[in-house]
Formats: sequence, structure tokens, C-alpha cells
Amino acid sequence: MDIFSILRIALRALARNKMRSVLTMLGIVIGVGAVIAMVGIGQGADETMQKQIASLGSNMLYVTSGSARFGGVRLGSGNTKTLRLSDVAAILKECPAVVAAAPGTQASAQVVYGNDNWGTRVTGSTPEYFTVRAWGFASGASFTQDDVTMATNVAVIGETVRKNLFPGTDALGKTIRIGNLPFTVIGVLVPKGQSAGLGDDQDDTIIAPLTTVQKKILGQDWLRFAMVSASSRSSSYAAQQQIESLLRDRHRIREGQPDDFTVRNLADMADLASEASKIMTALLGSIAGVSLLVGGIGIMNIMLVSVKERTREIGTRLAIGATEADVQKQFLVEAVVISFLGGAIGIVLGVSACLLIATFVGWPIVTSLKAILVSAAFSIAIGVFFGFYPAQKAARLNPIEALRYE
Repeated sequence: MDIFSILRIALRALARNKMRSVLTMLGIVIGVGAVIAMVGIGQGADETMQKQIASLGSNMLYVTSGSARFGGVRLGSGNTKTLRLSDVAAILKECPAVVAAAPGTQASAQVVYGNDNWGTRVTGSTPEYFTVRAWGFASGASFTQDDVTMATNVAVIGETVRKNLFPGTDALGKTIRIGNLPFTVIGVLVPKGQSAGLGDDQDDTIIAPLTTVQKKILGQDWLRFAMVSASSRSSSYAAQQQIESLLRDRHRIREGQPDDFTVRNLADMADLASEASKIMTALLGSIAGVSLLVGGIGIMNIMLVSVKERTREIGTRLAIGATEADVQKQFLVEAVVISFLGGAIGIVLGVSACLLIATFVGWPIVTSLKAILVSAAFSIAIGVFFGFYPAQKAARLNPIEALRYE
């Protein structure tokens, strides 16, 4: 018998017991749909996390000054005077893997405009800050290097600050007061949202010239941090080693002594987040995959029942010339058809579930073609695996005993 004849007979056999066939498919349908939906949720979470990390900057490394100790109390990184502007200049000059660097310091301040006020953080940096952070402007523009040199009172504000101080009005050209100092707003940044891991609002910020913040707000000449951009993500590890080696040499740190600075590579954070998301996706997919196995067991159970019910039919077919291989193929094809149709319906169900979750719940979902193909292949493999034993049992029936069966 050719495969098309076997397929036609299998479809007729399944059509005779429509409800049973549908219920048998149900386990495969739910299993495939659940796998696609769960993998979509896991991959969506990973993509969202990677976008949040990418929003912090382009191939960025975060260099901070060391921790300070007062009376046995350690205040954490960024509280010593070990990081200087000359260090940042040396990093740009002597580290081949570095393409841009922005020195910086930071303070908390109350900002006032008219009758409104808002507590936020004020970052002092150079124009390179916006390049390293890959941060564009919704309106206006950055301050210039001349503004840094002359310590002018100009400021670029984030979207959160704009909403709270200038609701419904244009912020450009307006004068705000940071502490007791007047600043002219020259730019508004594109919204970035919350940062990955820390969860703080990136848009709740004001960026002003480094020297202005150092001299007029903080009264200090050292840096709290420097943001460094490597030429690529892969070269960020080489840049980290180069920076650490350079700063240890410049700060005259002997071998065995601890660093008086910290270099954090955001690529490490991205890799860690990706690894965690992969584990979560695998866990969700595995849990959903259990229903596929349950569906396979259901197929085996129903096929065994079908063999029992059709014993006389099998005996008749064997008696008129059908080979054992023909009978085995017939029942195996029936099992594969059930799993294939269940897998196809499950794919539609899984993709639809992803779209519904993304639309109504607002969760980020990534519908993966790989997950769809693997689920479909796995459902067919389950049909073959769990259908083989019933098919083999049917093929090995004794024709004479089968014809006598009541």
C-alpha cells in the first residue's frame, strides 16, 4: 500500500470516532500551545531586560572612585577623591579599546520653577555624556565644551523633571532654580524609563556642565564616576582590563593592594540577565512540555483501545494479503495524524495566547519561530513514539485468532 492510501484509511478511521479523536488531540493541543506561550513570555522578558540594559549606554563601562571609611564605617564606592579628570583623559588617550568617556559627579537637589518644585538628582558631566549614554534630545540641544570651561549655568532636563515642573508648557529657555542658583533649560531628553536591575527612573535627572556642579553646587574638584564607551561589546572586556591596569599604575597601587576604584562592565550585567532569562524560559518550557508527554500517553492509550476494537478488521486485512508492515504503518499514521493536527491547532492557540497576553495584559511577548518549529516537531515525534507500540501490537496479531475475536 502506498502512503496516500494508508493516510486515507487513517483519516476515515479517525472520522468514525470524531469526539474520541478530538479528546485525544487535546493533550497535544494544550501542550504545544503552552510551550509556545511560556517560551514567548520568557524570551519577551529577556528582550525587555536587554533593552533596558542597552538604554544605560552603548558598550558602557562604569568607573567609580573608591569607598571611604570614617570611624569604622565604610560609605561605599564614589566617596573618595581618587578619581580625577586627568584619569579620564588618560583613559581616552592610552586605552585603545575606548572610544569615548564622560567624567561625572552627582548631587541631590531641590529644583524650583515658579510655584512648582521637585527633588531630583543633578549630574555634572561633559557633552560626551550624551554620546556614551546614547541619549537623544526630544527638544533643544546639549551644552558645549565652552559651557564646561566657563562653568555656565545651563541645564538639560529629563522627561520626569519636565512633567513635574513644566506640565503642558515648553521648558526650553525657562529659568529654573537649583538650590539658590538660576539655570537656563537648553534641552529636554528623550524618555528612557526605568533602568535595568536598579529600577530607578532614568528620566528623573538634570545634567549640567561638570565644572558648574563641581564648583557651584558641590564645592569639590574630584569625580564620583566616569562613563566609558568601548568600541564594541566584545571589546568592552579588553577595555575593562586596560582601564584597571592604567588606573592602578596612575594611582601607584602596589601588587596585592586593593583598588581604590571600581570598574563595572554592563556587558556582564547583560550576560547575567540573559542567562537568568534562558533558565526561566527553559523551566517554563519544560513545565509546559509535561502536558505534551501526557498527550502522548493519551494517544498510546486510545490507539491500544482502537487496536482492541478493530481486531477483526485487522484479521481480515491480514487474511486478504495486507502485510504486517502495512498494518503497522496504518496505525502509526493514525497516531501521527492525531499528533500533527493537535500540534497545528496548538500552534494557533499558542500564538493567539501570546497576542492576547501582549494586548490585554501588557506583558512583553516574543513569538519565536524556533519554539513553534520545535513544538511542532516534538508533537509529531510524540505521535511516532507513543504510536509505535500499539501499531506493532496490531501488526503482530495472529490473523486466525483475530478473525475469531468477538
